[in-house]
Amino acid sequence: GGWRRAPQHLRSAAAGWDLRGGARAPGEKVLFWPCFLCASSSEFSADLGRATSEIMCSRQASVLGWCFLLLHMAHGVTGGLPCIRKYFGRDSIVCVCNSTYCDTHDPVSLPPVGSFIKYESSKSGNRLAPSRGVFQDRTVTPDLVLVLETTEQYQTVKGFGGSVTDAACINILSLTPATQNNLLRSYFSEDGIEYNMIRTPIGSCDFSTRTYSYADWPDDYELKNFSLVEEDIKMKIPVMQRVKAMSKKPIYLFASPWTSPIWMKTNNNWKGKGSLKGKAGSKVHKTWANYFIKFLDEYAKHNLTFWAITAENEPTAGLLTDYPIQCLGFTPERQRDFIALDLGPALANSSHKDIRLIILDDNRVHLPRWAKVVLSEDSQARRYIHGIGIHWYLDLIAPINDTVTPTHQFFPDYFLLLTEASAGFQFWEVSVVLGSWDRGNHYSQSILANLNHNVIGWVDWNLALDLEGGPNWVKKYVDSPIIVDVASDTFYKQPMFYHMAHFSKFIPEGSQRIGLSIVQRYGTCGLEHVALIRPDGAAVVIILNQTGKTISFGLSDKVGLIEAEIPPNSIQTYLWRRE
Repeated sequence: GGWRRAPQHLRSAAAGWDLRGGARAPGEKVLFWPCFLCASSSEFSADLGRATSEIMCSRQASVLGWCFLLLHMAHGVTGGLPCIRKYFGRDSIVCVCNSTYCDTHDPVSLPPVGSFIKYESSKSGNRLAPSRGVFQDRTVTPDLVLVLETTEQYQTVKGFGGSVTDAACINILSLTPATQNNLLRSYFSEDGIEYNMIRTPIGSCDFSTRTYSYADWPDDYELKNFSLVEEDIKMKIPVMQRVKAMSKKPIYLFASPWTSPIWMKTNNNWKGKGSLKGKAGSKVHKTWANYFIKFLDEYAKHNLTFWAITAENEPTAGLLTDYPIQCLGFTPERQRDFIALDLGPALANSSHKDIRLIILDDNRVHLPRWAKVVLSEDSQARRYIHGIGIHWYLDLIAPINDTVTPTHQFFPDYFLLLTEASAGFQFWEVSVVLGSWDRGNHYSQSILANLNHNVIGWVDWNLALDLEGGPNWVKKYVDSPIIVDVASDTFYKQPMFYHMAHFSKFIPEGSQRIGLSIVQRYGTCGLEHVALIRPDGAAVVIILNQTGKTISFGLSDKVGLIEAEIPPNSIQTYLWRRE
């Protein structure tokens, strides 16, 4: 029945291929035909899950995906092309993409008033699985109810994204053009997870294959020899141009320097303990400030303009002896003075005067002190500054209520943005763990905590890395939401990718966080959650269950009550019209 009801163009396309990877001859048996004779979609889904763990070639993934899609259409299930699963151990699931097939997710469409749509991802294998339901009267109240408090209004969200590094571009561009397109569309298109923010390094970083700057001629204080390099011209710029072309949303670019040219540094080295020579206001500091302007000018020639820059990536790294990667040391006092006397005026007097300037761009353990120094009432720098960037690497020793919360209380007019995070960064960890649900949980836990403490966005590190977690010139590998297998022209979407999706696809720019109160009769909640009102007036609630048990709960709004439950080790996004 499913085959007969499938559209003609899908029947024609499917009938022309078999699982051995070629066009079938007239009269030849179609190997996947029995998939349409399964007793039920759940029966077939279970068979498919087992089968896809054995996928070895790209054409097989493509055909299995179309087979699964046609069956779902027959049972009235929509939501895009399904995930083709590959297992790396029990419950360690990735979704396989190649040149001919990649799972997709339909553009967000709000259900009618009185109904809701739910998207669920789980350790057991769901990936943004959509389902619909209707609101109930409040005659029966569950033991646990989450109540939207729309009068409690907090920050407005800017967005979510990832980083276009040299390593990310090397991996993306190592794929065939069709596979590249599927990868970029997975992140940035309307049938992907709709990222709207990109961070990129100014010059080289650890996720480069070499050390370089744009002005490596000693004593070139006029920056006459400033020029972009192949990594920009042939990799980062083309990738960002393609992203902007495929996205229906504005893409907000921001950039961060890891180091100045080494001739400007006290240690004459890319790495290790070293700062700018001289003091704020000196020739070297002025040249370094103009270096930012030159970078922005050169990228503007390629029709890439930046929403923001950060004054320095992890400025405290350059204060550490033997620090192993590119760095440039600043204390908060030195950053304040450099911005006040050099960088701030340079930006204000350039064609980039409207760009946002972000301070810190380092671990939140330095808050609130860093902000108190740079943004003090007598600081001449504060008039040039718009926001504070934070990284997640030392979060375990820096509770958010001791760092981010007081910073927002002291400086409510300056936005807070998480500018970098990556899994597998600890020296004792395996860099890449394919299919790790725990690492996805870590992403969602961090995003929820930051959103609930007035942070306006969350930007991941490398968009894509190889199976080792690189390349990285000092072999300091980490994990990524997308891992590329160049040899098979394939990439794997990890659980981290889908955890990000539960936020980036459903919380558009301009959404405002609201209160979400807990009403329960007994016990503890066990859930992590956030609620927002989108610019279109719809409500969006994200709920994370990191426990090993199913939890029943209610969601209460003026529309009525949603009676819900969330399976163990899963995340859900709820979306509905409020009027």
